[in-house]
Amino acid sequence: MLSTLRHLIVGSPLTTQQLSSERVNKVRALAAFSPDALSSIAYANQEIFLGLVVAGSAGLALSWPIGLAITGLLILVAISYFQTVHAYPSGGGSYIVARENLGTVPGLVAAAALLIDYVLTAAVSLTAGVAAIASAFPGLWPHRVLLALLGLLLITLLNMRGVRETGTVIAIPVYLFLATYLPMLAYGLVRALIEGPGSFHSAGLPTLQPLTALLILHTFSAGCTALTGIEAISNGVPAFRPPESRNAGITLIVMAVLMAVLFAGSIGLTHYLAVVPGPEETILSALARQLLGSGLGYVTIQVSTLLILVVAANTSFAGFPRLASILARDGFLPRQLSALGDRLAFNNGILVLTAASAALIVIFQGDTHALIPLFAVGVFLAFTLSQIGMVVHWAQERKGSWQLKAGINGVGGLLTGMTLVIVGVSKFADGAWISLLLIPLLVGIFLPIRAHYRELARQLSLQGSSPALQKFAPIRAVVPISGVHRGVVDAINFARAITKNVTAAYIELEPGSGEKVQKEWARSWPDVPLVIIPSPYRSIIGPLLDYLDLIDTRYNDGQAAVVVLPEFIPAKWWQSLLHNQTAWLIKVALLYRRRRKGFQRVIIDVPYHTAR
Repeated sequence: MLSTLRHLIVGSPLTTQQLSSERVNKVRALAAFSPDALSSIAYANQEIFLGLVVAGSAGLALSWPIGLAITGLLILVAISYFQTVHAYPSGGGSYIVARENLGTVPGLVAAAALLIDYVLTAAVSLTAGVAAIASAFPGLWPHRVLLALLGLLLITLLNMRGVRETGTVIAIPVYLFLATYLPMLAYGLVRALIEGPGSFHSAGLPTLQPLTALLILHTFSAGCTALTGIEAISNGVPAFRPPESRNAGITLIVMAVLMAVLFAGSIGLTHYLAVVPGPEETILSALARQLLGSGLGYVTIQVSTLLILVVAANTSFAGFPRLASILARDGFLPRQLSALGDRLAFNNGILVLTAASAALIVIFQGDTHALIPLFAVGVFLAFTLSQIGMVVHWAQERKGSWQLKAGINGVGGLLTGMTLVIVGVSKFADGAWISLLLIPLLVGIFLPIRAHYRELARQLSLQGSSPALQKFAPIRAVVPISGVHRGVVDAINFARAITKNVTAAYIELEPGSGEKVQKEWARSWPDVPLVIIPSPYRSIIGPLLDYLDLIDTRYNDGQAAVVVLPEFIPAKWWQSLLHNQTAWLIKVALLYRRRRKGFQRVIIDVPYHTAR
C-alpha cells in the first residue's frame, strides 16, 4: 500500500538507462534554473526601498544609481560564469573551480557558502512569494508561515518526480511571470514618457535617519540579493542535453539579460514614478497597482509573482542536491547524498534541503526581511572564490586569449570581493554573523567525514600485506530466547544445522519465571541445553553480553560464539510499534560493541513472519 501511494505521488521508478532522457533542453532548463534569478527582483527591490526610505525622499532618490551599480555587477558576474560553464562542463560551479585551482579548503569554503545560500534561497523565495500575494489579499498575512510551508511541500514533491517533469511544470509560472512582467514594464515605460517623473517629496516621507555612506552601503549590500541564482546554471551543466556547455552558456546569457531587464526596469520605474507602497504592501505590488489599478491585471501580476517566487525555490532544489552529491562523491558528505532515487533525482539531498528550509521559515516566522541579512554573504563568498579560481585556471592553461579571460574573471573577483566585504560589515549585526559562523563549522564537518572515509578505505584495502587466511574452528552458537514458542523453532533448527554446540539463553526478568521456561524447553528440545540468566535489574542486554563474554573466556578457542537471533516480524508495519523490538536492540548492542579478545562476533538473524 505504501509503495503504491509513493508511486502515485512521486511516480513510477525509472531505469538508470533513462538518465539521459531526463536531461533538459534550453527552454525547460531556463524554467528549472532561472526562477530564483528572475524573481530576485521582488525581494531585492523591496530591500533597496526599505534601506533608503528611512532617509526620506533624499534616500529614495539614490535607488536608481544603486540599481544601476547592481545591474553592472550582475552583467560582469554573468560573463564570468559564462566562461566557467565552458571551462568546467562537468558542473560543480564555485566548489569545483575553487577546489581544483585554489586547494581543498577554499573549495570547501565555497561549497559551504553555496549550500547555505541554497537553503536561504528556498526560504526567502517562499516567504517573499507569500508576501506578494498577501499584499493583494491582506487577510493572508497571519497565515504566511503555513502558506510558505505548503509551497515548500509542493516544490519538494515536484522535484522528487525528476528533473524533466519538474522543468515542465515549473515552465508554466516562469513564462507566465515573463509574459506579465515584461509587458507591464513596457507599459510603465510608455506611461513614464507620457506623464513625466513623479516626486517623492509629495509623499511626505519622514526622515528617520540621515543619509550616510554606511546607509548607502547597507542598502547596496541588501540589493545585491538580486544576483542570487546566477550561479545555478554553472552548477547544473550536466543536466543539459548535449552539447552541454554550449546549451548551458546560451541559457545563462538569456537568463542574465532577462535579470538585467527585469531588475533595472522595475527599479527604474519605481524611482522615476516615485512609487511608495502602503502599509503591508511590497514595492512591486505598489508599482503594479499604480500602473494597472486594483483590477484583474494587478491581481494577475501578484499571482504570477507568487508563483515564480514559490518555484524560485526550485533553483535551490536543482543546485543543493547536485552539489551535495558531488561533495558526497568526493567523500566530504555522507555517501547517501550521492545516490539517485527511483525517479533519478537525489532524493536524500532534496529531503535535507526541505528540512533545513522549513526550519528557517518557522524560526524566522516567514519574515523575508529578517532572512535577507543571512543571504548575501554566502553568495558573494562563492562568487569571489570562483572568480579567483578561474584567474588561476586561465594562468595555468595559457591558451588562446587567456589574458583577456583572466582579466574578466579578475575584475569580477575584485568587485565581488569588495561587495562581500561591504555585505559582511554592513549586515554583520543584522544576522550576517550567523552565515559567517556556519561556513567554517560546515568545513569543520566536511574534513572529518573525508578522514573517516579515507581511514575506512585504508582498513578495507587488500593492497600491501595479505590478510590472514585461516580456517574457522568448530563454531559455538548461542540462541537468545524470550520463551518457548514457534518464533524460536527456526532459529534453533538453523543453529543445529551449522553446529553441534548449541546453547539457548533465557534472561529471567522476574524471579521464578525461568523454572517454567526450563520445563517447557526440556519437553521440546531435551538435547539442547538452556541457560537461565538472572537479571535482578530487569535488563536484557547487559546480562546477555556478560554471559557471552563468560562462555568465550571459558572455551578460549580463538573465536567468539555466534549469536543466532530469533526475530518475529509482524504482518503490518504498524504492528511493530506494539512490541519491544528486543531483537533489534540486541543486534545494535552486539554490532556496535567493540571486539573483545581480538575477535568479531557473528550475528545471524532468523526471522519468523506472522500471518496477519
